Amino acid sequence: MKKNTFGVIVGNRGFFPDTLAEQGRKNILNTLKKLNYNTVCLSPNDTKFGSVESYEDAAKCAKLFKKNADKIDGIIVTLPNFGDEKGVANAIRMSGLDVPVLIQAEPDDPKTMKIQNRRDSFCGKISVCNNLKQYGIPFTLTQFHTESVDSDVFCEDVNFFAAVCRVTNGLRKTRVGAIGARPTSFNTVRYSEKILEREGIAVETIDLSEIFGMCDKLSSKDKAVVKKLKDVTEYISCTGIPKSALTKMAKFGVVVDKWMKENALDITAIQCWTSMEEFFGVTPCTIMSMMSNKLIPSACEVDVCGALSMYAMTLASGVPSALTDWNNNYGDDIDKCVLFHCSNLPKKIFNDVKMNYQEIIAGSVGKANTYGTCTGRIKKGDFTFTRITTDDTEGVIRAYTGEGEMTDDPLNTFGGYGVAEIPDLPVLLDYICTEGFEHHVAINYSESSEAIAEAFNNYFEWETYLHI
Repeated sequence: MKKNTFGVIVGNRGFFPDTLAEQGRKNILNTLKKLNYNTVCLSPNDTKFGSVESYEDAAKCAKLFKKNADKIDGIIVTLPNFGDEKGVANAIRMSGLDVPVLIQAEPDDPKTMKIQNRRDSFCGKISVCNNLKQYGIPFTLTQFHTESVDSDVFCEDVNFFAAVCRVTNGLRKTRVGAIGARPTSFNTVRYSEKILEREGIAVETIDLSEIFGMCDKLSSKDKAVVKKLKDVTEYISCTGIPKSALTKMAKFGVVVDKWMKENALDITAIQCWTSMEEFFGVTPCTIMSMMSNKLIPSACEVDVCGALSMYAMTLASGVPSALTDWNNNYGDDIDKCVLFHCSNLPKKIFNDVKMNYQEIIAGSVGKANTYGTCTGRIKKGDFTFTRITTDDTEGVIRAYTGEGEMTDDPLNTFGGYGVAEIPDLPVLLDYICTEGFEHHVAINYSESSEAIAEAFNNYFEWETYLHI
């Protein structure tokens, strides 16, 4: 996972003790270094104590941030004293950076409230936020109104903010590869390319016939095919799978890899049901699983918004995401359900996994044409779920996210499957149905729903329901 770099603004106001700004700068840079983040900040050679107090200071800070614009993932504003609200707002505005902003204020000690060490950051934070609101600059708040940069809670807030930055900046420049047409029976995965494009999310398309044609031109002895075949057999148990089917998968993987590289794509959504099986003779599941496992999410049925949902959580957490169906009730327990796919789930979310044939499609196209699925039980653990959708009627993007636990409750079935327990699940399901969301949902073994909701609601202005 990429190491975040933060632009740091140390707020200062001259008629408060400016030595607090001097020490405050040292403290926050030290904390961020301990947390393994890079920083860009004015030095004491640039301004008094490397702080921002005036318009001139703000201009210097903005120039520094512009120079490092390609590095800076987010801006952290620290207020060791009241701070100059206009200086902070001007520095951010003039930098031209469109990145998340975190506002932190140091607490006062009631025992030391004399003029020489009184901070008033409590009040200054309100003024800074007021100005940022006037300037139209969105921002994120710490858990508590004032908290020390030396505290554990601030460290939690910085790590949370880093996840918000990764989601926001990552999605804003995402390039999605849509391979094939949406299966006609899957109206649920319809989406608007134009709405996504407006948010900086580009979709590149290619027809399955082109993919199949490129696969046909590849020799089974091609070095890239041989290498991919080796990768497949090392990735998953392939006992009982015909060599001819594995070779087809390898060719498909080589072609997709090449196309993604040529088009600088981040993630994919691939047509499966049932063109792959009928006209190519395998399922793409294992190749898709391998991509998702390497943090390159791949969603089936050309579910572009499903792939984006997977990617948001992968950006936040740095671990693989999967796309599943909200599939079955679990007996009479209203807070439990079965999450299932055929499946292309990444290896890291399984207890054990092996390659098999796709039992559902096999009934119509024959077992021999459906090898390639990844089957097994989804492992026990806490997880986050997310779904993005384009509301084409309103011309907006909406989403929901939340957290639950995959359990080890008994379940004997096929595909990739697990039992999920989610508090107040009926409320969530009512929301999904009432608001017209898809039956696909992305899952990720992390606790990242609040960071995702913060990024979606605050920095994209997507209406996002947080189920907690």
